[in-house]
Amino acid sequence: MAQFSTSPFPPSASPLPINAPIISPHFCASYPVDLSIVRKVMTFRDGDFVVTDINGNIIFKVKGSVFSLHSNRVLLDAAGNPIVTLRQKLMSAHDRWQVFRGESTNSSDLIFTVKRSSMFQWKTKLDVFLANNTDEKVCDFKVKGSWSEKSCVVYAGESSSIVAQMHKKTTIQSVLIGKDNFMVTVCPNVDYGFIVTLIVILTAINEAGAGVVGSAVVAAC
Repeated sequence: MAQFSTSPFPPSASPLPINAPIISPHFCASYPVDLSIVRKVMTFRDGDFVVTDINGNIIFKVKGSVFSLHSNRVLLDAAGNPIVTLRQKLMSAHDRWQVFRGESTNSSDLIFTVKRSSMFQWKTKLDVFLANNTDEKVCDFKVKGSWSEKSCVVYAGESSSIVAQMHKKTTIQSVLIGKDNFMVTVCPNVDYGFIVTLIVILTAINEAGAGVVGSAVVAAC
């Protein structure tokens, strides 16, 4: 179980009244949740992510597929059980990713889709569409990030309502052992499994756009 933060969100980030979880009600809490996302960057490809609570308890792991026509990643719980599969759609101009339940890649198990807001961007902007939003005219969530500031914010749709914030935490240890360390605060009633999945996709899109794998700089938002 994730540990809750005692620090309230800033006034501009009022809790979003989400009645239904995106991935699972197990990943929704009535209080802000602080998570640490650590990623090994000195690896052959698609370094593993480990997500812990503020006490260091493992909440999620992320594994990447190396030998595959598609760029797949799987979000696992602490016991190694698959929660969702992240799959990059081939030949997509906007770096489209699809997220499915479990280890499925069937359209009936699609949960949401993520893509760049536009083909050419100075700062990263991603649009998130839930599976029932088939026309994709208005996004359900938006991710905005800055590579230079190494941070990103997740908003509800086109509004200014913040549902989660991430920033990069740099320590001497993380530099020496080749790891990226990100801190994430998730608003009350927001599915933190969903937020972690968005950050993994954001990392992959940034790396693909920069043409670099395993760089701590391009792995940030």
